[in-house]
Amino acid sequence: MKNFLAVILILMIAGAPLFAAVGCELNDPDRDVKRLFPESTGYKTLYVSIAQKGGEALQRRVEERLGDKFKGLFETADVPYTMYQILKGKKIIGYIHGVNQKGQYGGVQVVLAIDLGGNIRAFYFQKLTNQYAKLLNDPAFGKQFVGLNLKDFGDYDVALAQAKPGSRVAAIKNPAPQAEEDFRAALRATKKNLILCDEFLLGNKYLNDLKD
Repeated sequence: MKNFLAVILILMIAGAPLFAAVGCELNDPDRDVKRLFPESTGYKTLYVSIAQKGGEALQRRVEERLGDKFKGLFETADVPYTMYQILKGKKIIGYIHGVNQKGQYGGVQVVLAIDLGGNIRAFYFQKLTNQYAKLLNDPAFGKQFVGLNLKDFGDYDVALAQAKPGSRVAAIKNPAPQAEEDFRAALRATKKNLILCDEFLLGNKYLNDLKD
């Protein structure tokens, strides 16, 4: 019995890194890239993490930009972010990136397609478990995010789930008031996603932007 427990303990310790971080990849990259960027001819997959690119100092900066602390398996420093450079020939024409976010009934996955300026071309849920998911998955909801960028989300307070009155983020309407927690999760995930894209893909284009 002791030997059995020792083996189980060893296996748990050995397997711990497998459960230490949770990333978000596209379910079908070939299909999804062509759907989001019909003009593309291919893509390149990049794998990055906060731990690799800057460690604790980078995590503090990302949290400060987000206005909230990272927490849970979805937001450890070693989470492997899978980012897609979208190509037309040899030229990069945009990016796709998805993030995990804690929702009301489990993990939510929010995927953004952005152009080279960091403006959202498309928003959608790759994963959402909620009885009102159909309303949140309606293309009309995702279209409200199109054209927004990190500057628009600069004043969005993710901790209080409050947008500046009159801002473009404040204009985003929740089609399912009964799913308010997942609506807020979507906004937090979008801001986090845009920050990570800015840090890892856009060379911190929006880092020095001040709030109005």
